This record gives sequence, structure tokens and C-alpha cells, in this order.
Amino acid sequence: MSELHLHEKTLGKRDIFLFCISAVLLLDTLAAGAVMGPTVIFWWVILTIFFLVPFGAISTELGSAYPEQGGIYAWVKRAYGQKMASRISWYYWSNVAVWVPAIFILFAGVFSQIFMPDMSLTAQIIMGVVLIWIVVFVNVVALNVGKWIPNIGAAIKLIIFALLIIGGILYGMEHGIANEFTLATMIPSTENGGLSLQYLPAVVYGMLGFELASASSAEMKDPRKDLPKAVFSSIAVVVGAYILATTAILIAQPADKVDVVDGLMDTLGQFFGGSPLGDAFVVILGVGALYTFFSNGATWAMGANRAAAEAAIDDELPALFAVESKHGTPVGASILLGVSASILLILYGVMAGNNEDLFWSLFAFSGVIFMLPYVAVCTAFVKIRETHIGINGKIAEDGTFRFPGSPKFVKACAYLCAAILMVTITLFIYVPGEGVAWEVLWGAIGVIILGEVVTYRGTKKMKTATA
Repeated sequence: MSELHLHEKTLGKRDIFLFCISAVLLLDTLAAGAVMGPTVIFWWVILTIFFLVPFGAISTELGSAYPEQGGIYAWVKRAYGQKMASRISWYYWSNVAVWVPAIFILFAGVFSQIFMPDMSLTAQIIMGVVLIWIVVFVNVVALNVGKWIPNIGAAIKLIIFALLIIGGILYGMEHGIANEFTLATMIPSTENGGLSLQYLPAVVYGMLGFELASASSAEMKDPRKDLPKAVFSSIAVVVGAYILATTAILIAQPADKVDVVDGLMDTLGQFFGGSPLGDAFVVILGVGALYTFFSNGATWAMGANRAAAEAAIDDELPALFAVESKHGTPVGASILLGVSASILLILYGVMAGNNEDLFWSLFAFSGVIFMLPYVAVCTAFVKIRETHIGINGKIAEDGTFRFPGSPKFVKACAYLCAAILMVTITLFIYVPGEGVAWEVLWGAIGVIILGEVVTYRGTKKMKTATA
């Protein structure tokens, strides 16, 4: 049985909105999407219609109807029981332990580009490890303090995105456009390279995270009222910002010249650099971007650590995950994340040839693990919803947000979202024409096997306690 843990009610509608922006609006995936060229706009529009909006409705209904601490963990547990919830919670937490090193390698790469062009990969790895432990500290402090990390990060992101968009318009008017934007170049085809799917997972990846705030439902003031408004307003902002900012990068740079790690700073330099004042402004924007990378890591760690802590409180993950501070912050899960992320960053750093290879290997590895809990959420949503459908096929009106449409339509949308996620997982591991990314495959298998060991131990412990 879960123990009663009291949590301070500190998150209002503004906090939830900014939390979603901080978690989902990622500067680090902009360049990866721009590598696809103008076809990335097509994919953003299509996937927003057939994936992002339906999944946003799924996570919002679950989050507002079941405002339970742990978010994804609590929903999957409600549908499939404790063992599956334990497994999903492990994937969710493990993904962040892998993704945080990737984001901090990007941080170190941008830092090197701005301040230390000759910075070695070893030095960048050391910087990444230091940043990981700063995130651990941020996760341990009370949420009424820690929440300002994502809040400030969200505001800075919106400023940088806005400046990218304005800079792209002004640059295109003065210097012309580096890529042709027509219907023929935007619709995927073999001629424009739009059917090359290597970086398409980065688009789907950039659409996930709106459910993250629900991991802190017990710390929200009024989740039933505030969550739907915050989530859907943030979805509108995120989609518009991603499409316009990616277009801005493609205005400045040919798609085949965009660098996954350095593309953002290269673009800002083209837009605003060239003079002492302009170069200083680019440095300021670069520092702002660095802070957003840090806030991304801190935001995701906050959600994942809380989900893991709730699973451990129910004896489904090792007891160390359940250690909490007097403010209810996840001390044990945060420390374990710091240790795991540091080891992975050093291990993958030894195998990587440069920071771009290291970033994408860790990013793809985390992406595979990242998608698995979302597949479970889609199917869990269908199962949970069926318990609320009466003989007339309609859900009782209780003032809670509900996914609009008939039960069959809603069910089809949920399974479509699950299918898109499964295709994305496949593309992280195997890209047509490129082959299998073995370091990604074996890393994912290792996390899954370790998760089964953890799940088995947790189940055995629970049976012993029950007996």
C-alpha cells in the first residue's frame, strides 16, 4: 500500500503552461528537424493533426480526470495494474537518465562554439557531468523554488524563438532564401529527399511532454480546471513556434549544410552577427539558449523522478527511489538519475568520434525508451475510458475535460497515436537506406532487460509483504 505523502500546492495555471512550454519547446531538436529541409513543415502539419492534437486530448483527459501524483505511472497502474506501471515508470525514468546527458553534450557543444572553440570532447563530457549534478540539486529543493527553473527557461525560449522568426524574415528580405519553399519541395518525394526518414523521429519527439506536468498533480492548485487550458494553449504556442523557427533556419542555411549541434548558433550568427554589437547580441542569445538546455534537463528530471518515486512508494521500484525530502521532493530518484546519467555520458563518450555523433546516439537511445510509456498510455486510455461508458455509449458529464467524439472515434485516435509511436521507435533503431544503429538497439535492450529485473524484484517484494 502507498503511504500518504503530503505535497505543497504550488502549481497554478500559469505554472502548468510554462512547465509544458519548458518541457516540450526544445531548441535542441530544431536543427535536427531542419536537416529534413522544407518537408519538415509538411510533417509538422500532418503529425499535429493526426498525432499531437489527439494525444494532447488523451493526456489532458487523464490528467484532469485522475489528478494523481505520478502522472503516466498512475494512469497505467489504473489500467493494467502495478507490474506494468512499474515497468512503464522504469522506462520513463530511464529515458530521462539517457536524454539528460544528450542535452548537456549539446550544451557543452554550444558553449564551446561561443567561448572555447578548441574545447576537447573530453572537456565537454566533464562539463556535462557537472551539469547533471546541478540538475540533481535542483530536483531536491522544494518545488516552490525549483519551479522557477522551468518557468524562466520557458520565457527565454519564447524570446529566442521569436527572435529566430523575426531574424529569418529580415534575413530573407535582405539576402534571399537558402531553400525553395514550394508545394513541390514541402510534400515528401524521392526528388526532394523528403522520404529520407532519419530525422523524422525528432519531429514526433518534439511533440511529446505535455503530460509531464501531470506527474506533479498533487502539487497543482486545481488540476481539473487549470490543466486543459494550460495544455491546449501551450500546444498552439509550441506548434507555431516550431514551424516558424525551423523555417527561419532553412531561410538562412541550405538543408544539407545544417549541423545538428551547431545549427542554432550558426543561424543566430547569420541573423544578428557581423558587427561588434551584433556579435555581442549573439553571445547573449547563446547564453540564453544554454540556460534553456539546462532548464529542459531540470524540467524532465522533475517529472520523471516524481513518477519513479511514486512507483517506489508502492514497492514497485527499489526503495532508494522512494526517499523524499521534507518538502516531498524525490531525493533518492534524483541521486540515482545523476549516477546513471554520468556513467552513460562517460561510456558513450568513449565510443563517440565527435560531439554530434555522441548527441545523436544518446538522443536516439533515449528516444526508443521514451516512446514505450506513451504507447502504453494510449492503450491504457482506451481501457480506462471503457469503464466510464454507460449503456448509451456516452461518458457521464461531470465537468471534467473529455476527448470529444464517439467512443469508436476516440478509440481509433488512441490506437493511431500508438501506431505512430511504434513507427517512430522503429525509425530510431533502423533507418531505410542507413541500416541498424546497433549502439541504440543494444542500449535499449539493456535498459529493458534491467527493467524486467527491477520489476521482478518489486513484484516479489510486494508478494512477500502481502503474505
